[in-house]
Amino acid sequence: MIRPDVEIDPEWAEARSLPEASELAAAGRTVMVTLPGDETEAIAAAAAYAWAGATVFRTTHDVRQALDMTEVLLGRRPPALTRRGLG
Repeated sequence: MIRPDVEIDPEWAEARSLPEASELAAAGRTVMVTLPGDETEAIAAAAAYAWAGATVFRTTHDVRQALDMTEVLLGRRPPALTRRGLG
């Protein structure tokens, strides 16, 4: 995650839509997205863009939990906590 005032790496590709993020990620590019100003929208957009393959998120909000959850659902990292035998 980076703040909006941070300079971006010239090798990053900025995606403006989910299909564009998917295409750029499939092509092996590092995909950056700028998230909306509203916190609820930023959290939802972060999860959707992470699912599409974006890896750099430009935002003023804390969207780390949404990004971590998406990484777990995609199988890219183990869950922070697992429980067995519930129920």
